[in-house]
This record gives sequence, structure tokens and C-alpha cells, in this order.
Amino acid sequence: MAYLDVRPPRANGRTVVLLHGKNFCAGSWEGSIRRLVAAGYRVIAPDQIGFCKSSKPGRYQYGLHTLAANTSALLASLGVEKPVVVGHSMGGMLAMRYALQYPEAVSQLVLVNPIGLEDWRAKGVPNATVDALYEGERKTTRASIKAYQQATYYAGEWRAEYDRWVDMLASMYLGPDGDVVAWHQALTADMVFNQPVVHELERVAVPTVLMIGEKDNTAIGKNRADKVLAAQLGNYPVLARDAARRIPDARLIVYPQYGHSPQIQAPDAFHKDLLDALR
Repeated sequence: MAYLDVRPPRANGRTVVLLHGKNFCAGSWEGSIRRLVAAGYRVIAPDQIGFCKSSKPGRYQYGLHTLAANTSALLASLGVEKPVVVGHSMGGMLAMRYALQYPEAVSQLVLVNPIGLEDWRAKGVPNATVDALYEGERKTTRASIKAYQQATYYAGEWRAEYDRWVDMLASMYLGPDGDVVAWHQALTADMVFNQPVVHELERVAVPTVLMIGEKDNTAIGKNRADKVLAAQLGNYPVLARDAARRIPDARLIVYPQYGHSPQIQAPDAFHKDLLDALR
């Protein structure tokens, strides 16, 4: 596992672990890392196995429980105990699994527009074979990445500074290793679709904050659903409130005008709220 380990000039004794989403990398947390380190936090930001700079094994059975175990082993090797775990998108899904798997090892959980708050298959979204997912991934282009991010991550808005995150993802599909990336993206898409955490929210036993851009409409497999069903999926105002009600003593912070990535779209407001929540 590749990872960032960023030490503050004046440490407050606390560590924050940042878990990236499916279309993101450890480096996508750059803005958050700078704010957290300036506030005295040590920050650990891994690339999960199969993503970005980490290994992409030729044969690997992906599971959120396995990624959680990998993360636990990484933190143990670094001597990190009871960190704050912050997860965005798929990383939020993984953060919840981590907190369920290692409740005594988490001091606080922060979920930023996590996916897995609804069971898409149970709602009627057709499953897809990994081979079909792979064929779809091989058609990925910079233009398709930008169109998806603009509609989902930024609620239709676009700024020049968002282009670097498009380029980061698009670059991984280029060159001789592009097919390897596409294959592992297909494997992890299958993992995300088939391992929702929504059925276990009541079991989360650590202090939890949800930070939700309400214009998000992320729903894995939505493109495979009929139009009526697709329109009902990814309703984050409803999903967030239901999750906050079901997770014991959870606190909900909402951003009505922002999308899937409020930490990038509204960094000042988001990081003020994040640091307040950690205090």
C-alpha cells in the first residue's frame, strides 16, 4: 500500500486517517491534509490496494472487510492507535466497515458523502458481470470522466481547478497499464455494488459525523436501472437523514447547494466544520 504520512510542525497528539473514494486517490485529499496538518493533526492517507499508486495484484478477491484489514495492518505498522477515520464516497463505505470491524480502534468517524447508504440491488438495479463492467471501464475517456464529475461531484458547476482531478483519474487509463486499471476498477465496482453497509448502520458504535453535499446523486449501477427507478436513487437529502437517525447519536452537517465532493467544492466551509467537529 502506498500512503502519505504527513506530520504537523506542532502536533496535538491526534491522528486522522483519510480514506479515498473509488475515483479518487490519497492525493485527492490535498486540501484537507493541509488544513488538518496546520491544526496539529498527523495525517495518514493510503491508496487502497487496487487503486492509484498501490499494487494491483493479478488475482485478488476484493472486499471492504479486506481493505479494512489492510488499513488496520498499515496503521499498526506505523504505531497509530485510535485515530479519527474520515472516509469520502467509497472511502466512507470503507470507513463504516472499518468502524464495524475494529470499533475499539476508532476514536471518531467522519463520513463525507459516503456511498453504501442504500442497497441498489435490493431496490431493483440489475447486477452486472465483472466482464461487462470491464468493457464499460475500457470505454472511459477524459471527456466522460469530466461529464460525470461535473454532474455528480460539483452539482453542474465547473472551475478550472477541478481539471487536475479529471487528469489524475484519466491518466491512469492511458498507456500499457490502462487495461490493468480498468480491470481493477471493474472488480472494485462489483465489490461496492454488492457490499452495501446500509443494513448495519445501527451497529456503528463510535462517535459519528456525517458531512453531506445534498446535491449529490451518486448511485452505483444507476445507468443499468430503468428511468423510473434511476430517478429515485441517490437521494442524499433522504439517505443522509435516514443514516443520521439510524447511527446511534450521529451528528449531521449538510451543504444544500453542493454535490458529492464538498471538501473540494466548498473547502473553506467544509474544513471549518470538519475542524469544529474534531474538536
